[in-house]
Amino acid sequence: MFRYWKNLYRKYTSNNDRGAGMDNAGYCNETYESLHNPASDDELVDIAGATLDFSNTEDVPPLDPEYGSGYGNTGYSNGMTGNGKLMDLLDEPVPGVGTYEDFNTIDWVREKSKDRDRHREITSKSEQSTWALLHSISDAFSGWLLMLLIGLMSGALAGCIDISAHWLTDLKEGVCLSGFWFNHEHCCWGSNQTTFQERDKCPQWQSWAELLGGSSEGAAAYIVNYLMFMLCALLFSFLAVILVRAFAPYACGSGIPEIKTILSGFIIRGYLGKWTLIIKTITLVLAVSSGLSLGKEGPLVHVACCCANILCHLFTKYRQNEAKRREVLSAAAAVGVSVAFGAPIGGVLFSLEEVSYYFPLKTLWRSFFAALVAAFTLRSINPFGNSRLVLFYVEFHTPWHMVELVPFILLGIFGGLWGALFIRANIAWCRRRKTTRLGHYPVLEVLVVTGITALLSFPNSYTRMSGSELISELFNDCSLLDSSQLCDYNSSENRSDSGVFSASLTDRAFSNTLPDRPAGPGVYTALWQLALALFFKMLVTVVTFGMKVPSGLFIPSMAVGAIAGRLLGVAMEQMALNHHDWLIVKGWCSSGADCITPGLYAMVGAAACLGGVTRMTISLVVIMFELTGGLEYIVPLMAAIMTSKWVADALGREGIYEAHIRLNGYPFLETKEEYEHKTLAQDVMRPRPSDPLLVVLTQEGMSVGEIEGVMADTDYSGFPVVVSQESQRLVGFVLRRDLVISLDNARKRQEGVVSASLVFFLEHVPPQPFSGPPVVKLRGILDLSPFTVTDHTPMAIALDIFRKLGLRQCLVTHNGRLLGIITKKDILKHMAQMSNRDPDSILFN
Repeated sequence: MFRYWKNLYRKYTSNNDRGAGMDNAGYCNETYESLHNPASDDELVDIAGATLDFSNTEDVPPLDPEYGSGYGNTGYSNGMTGNGKLMDLLDEPVPGVGTYEDFNTIDWVREKSKDRDRHREITSKSEQSTWALLHSISDAFSGWLLMLLIGLMSGALAGCIDISAHWLTDLKEGVCLSGFWFNHEHCCWGSNQTTFQERDKCPQWQSWAELLGGSSEGAAAYIVNYLMFMLCALLFSFLAVILVRAFAPYACGSGIPEIKTILSGFIIRGYLGKWTLIIKTITLVLAVSSGLSLGKEGPLVHVACCCANILCHLFTKYRQNEAKRREVLSAAAAVGVSVAFGAPIGGVLFSLEEVSYYFPLKTLWRSFFAALVAAFTLRSINPFGNSRLVLFYVEFHTPWHMVELVPFILLGIFGGLWGALFIRANIAWCRRRKTTRLGHYPVLEVLVVTGITALLSFPNSYTRMSGSELISELFNDCSLLDSSQLCDYNSSENRSDSGVFSASLTDRAFSNTLPDRPAGPGVYTALWQLALALFFKMLVTVVTFGMKVPSGLFIPSMAVGAIAGRLLGVAMEQMALNHHDWLIVKGWCSSGADCITPGLYAMVGAAACLGGVTRMTISLVVIMFELTGGLEYIVPLMAAIMTSKWVADALGREGIYEAHIRLNGYPFLETKEEYEHKTLAQDVMRPRPSDPLLVVLTQEGMSVGEIEGVMADTDYSGFPVVVSQESQRLVGFVLRRDLVISLDNARKRQEGVVSASLVFFLEHVPPQPFSGPPVVKLRGILDLSPFTVTDHTPMAIALDIFRKLGLRQCLVTHNGRLLGIITKKDILKHMAQMSNRDPDSILFN
């Protein structure tokens, strides 16, 4: 009878208190549901790790064993015995704890600890049963299986993109009558009616003028082809920008700056989702085919990372751990470069040098495996139709000489100057786009730039062709079978009066080369066209990169360098030909010898300009010799790329991707940047001397209502937990999100929890009075080992700690007493202030 009246009294008082407590709760608008209210399907697919669609319990990240026990200890105090023992009312883990909100930074240390605990648990259970052993084996091989799937999927998508882009690009100029799905090259493959002078023309392929007007010659035909070229370009770019705006705003741009930020631990929800993958794949083909000065190589890294993120949902180990997923994304970045250039080794080095933030040895092996699978997949599809994996295969028969290092270094200087100039001009234009009304009309901007590009590029054959085709033309070394303008060399020995190759030359030219090559009228015409194309590419690339369509920077930068290199190479070739008696060429270049290879200069110039823009070094050298097959020209490439980097760094320390990261305000700590100031941790920490005191929680004595009030009055991402307000001795750190979810869960699932309920972060709760409400124990969500530094720690050391451990915050103490906190955003603001930049440019928490 006594127990019956006691339970009735407790039920009555708890119900009354709960109503008052909920009405007075300081955070009633910040509940568990308010943390995640998906407005679109994009939010249901995790871009950077945390899947917050809690309607599907299979996608809920796991909890550490102590997390579950921590919540299980939340309950009533036993009033009969008065010993403070808590009932285990919540034995299952709480969904959402351990995940992260959008535009937040993950806790690398906690994620690594969770993965070690998971692996330790699987290993310990593997000896208990056969099923557990099989589960352990499958867990060990799941990473390799995931890499295999990523390589297959990325290679297949890259092959489809290459084939589709080539077809649509040729569609601007004509149609194949034997099959409209054939591009120009494939259409004329089987034709027996092509000529040496016009090998690209065949009856099966007809231009728009021939289809619409019946004639391919004359002013009317030229105008028809001109108009159809512009209309197709405008149509393709319009479809690209409309699809991006309507379905996947994150599909625009290169994607590499955001990939770098995500790999550093930042979360951008939707950036690697399935809609972004679909729209990016489609619009990338349209944007490249429109003739804009952009490439598909950079966006292919984004496409590969989207594939990796989606496939990670098939494996629990990677779906439920942020750090493990970023290891997969690092490998996917290598896959993207592998399928973009056919350079698997260069792709791995690119991910290691340029993109990845955390790259353990295991990731290196798996990146190589995934890049290899992707390269073989692309080779099986054979999108280029040449049965080769490399994009620009070269066959240079002339070795380079030491004297040529001088022009190679000159190309490196040009590449560095162009890279620094391009970065400044492009960032200034993008900033203008963000801060003026220009940014309000992205569709109009894309159409205007496309129209101007098509209008100016059609008259010049070197700007009319695609970027990849232009680079391949410039890399080419002239032989007897080349009909290009760049190969229009003439001499009394080599050509007859009619301009046709003489039989005597054919008999003696066993190597299929032209040893003594004075430039003909075609070469001089091509040089003028290339000079105009150089200025055109330099100007139009500045305004194109950053528009609301997928746009890569590799091919446009390489095109600028290849044009400059070819111009210099032809000039060196003619100088060596006409001045054999000069001291600079007398020792190694005799009359009648093929001394200079202009295609080699184009290759070196392309590498120099790409290095000046991106500041890549080792990976770029490997990519270039994989890209071209020119293994013996590594030294010229190294000399030009290093010179380019030195010159560009002298004018500005940031590459194009780091500059766009800073422009967008992403919280990214660049590992290459050196901290040269002598400030201490106390100079950066918050609160500052003029700020209010640091907001902390105590390990005991605070009620649910008080904690909710603290969260309602602040917008901090987490709170230090101390012994008491008087001692300020540090106990641990608790995240705001975990607090919100835990308290909301306690109110919903436990009877009697009210605003007056005490919250304890202790392992053993002291005995509570019988008449009081039940207590809430949150020991499980408390980080008992937060990273701390003293107030006199140099910021250079604190910065290294943040970089190498991937911290999101660090607490500052003095003699064990808590003084303040340093977050990644505080460091970025401080570094911006030290560099005389706007510290408020760091946009996200």
